[in-house]
Amino acid sequence: MNAPLDSRQLLMFCVLSRTGSFTQTARELRLTQSAVSHAMKALEGDVGCRLLDKMGKKVVLTQAGEQLLHHAGRILEEMHLARESLARLGKWGRGRLRLGASTSVCQHILPTVIRDFKAKFPGHTVTLEPGDTPAAVSALLRQRMDLAFALEPGNEPQLEFRQLFSDELQFIVAPTHPWTRAGRAERDQVPRQNYILYSKSSLTFRLIDRYWRQERLALNTVMELGSMEAIKELVKLGLGVSILAPWIAKKEIEEGSLVALPLGRRKLERRWGILHWRGRRLTLAEETFVGLCQAACAGFSAKPAGSGE
Repeated sequence: MNAPLDSRQLLMFCVLSRTGSFTQTARELRLTQSAVSHAMKALEGDVGCRLLDKMGKKVVLTQAGEQLLHHAGRILEEMHLARESLARLGKWGRGRLRLGASTSVCQHILPTVIRDFKAKFPGHTVTLEPGDTPAAVSALLRQRMDLAFALEPGNEPQLEFRQLFSDELQFIVAPTHPWTRAGRAERDQVPRQNYILYSKSSLTFRLIDRYWRQERLALNTVMELGSMEAIKELVKLGLGVSILAPWIAKKEIEEGSLVALPLGRRKLERRWGILHWRGRRLTLAEETFVGLCQAACAGFSAKPAGSGE
């Protein structure tokens, strides 16, 4: 593999191509004429061809020199842009924060967090990519995002998980459902219900499936939807039973249009937190974001809550 070209030589070459004079180039770059001459000979030796010709007192480019100039200009421009970008990043309060979170977290938790974050870091650009935990893990591993507000993913040795709160999945039913009047789910009736559950590709669906396998019960017809809002509306209409955590339906439960009931003898709990690359030192902005998330979730574990992610 060939070694990269010397950026200082490229800069001299570009200036020389514009001035056509070793003397003028040396003056502009505050170098000796001999230093410029030696640098151009070294560059020609490096690329293996003649780049410059003398026509009287003026220096002109050969065909190879014209070709190199085309690339050298772009190389130096990219280096200039890189330096400017790093300089902006180094200024207090400037930078970017790339986030991932489930749609439920985006809707119910992050709006106030992002508002407070922007108040503290107005110069930061914040991007938020909605997606379930598997998608967030993939994006983190490909370094497409910095932090993800997600469920604990299990065996991901490259990622660190900072727990924020735990929640409990429960049956969500309409007020007219027989279980509402009974105040609990009848175990022998569990397999006979029609279920409306969140996406089968989600971590929550897998947790639900494992829970009922351990209970030696098989759920009846399952309607799979990718929208939590649509699930709640269908349950309200009495078209089936869902399994969610109550905070995703807090408004509906409080107004009485939905009812939450325990799954049974055992609880089905999940852990929510912030995911990032293990061993990576978080920036001040990232640590601030984590702290704001902790404050926003302070009361969630006390009242079982969750999302259908």
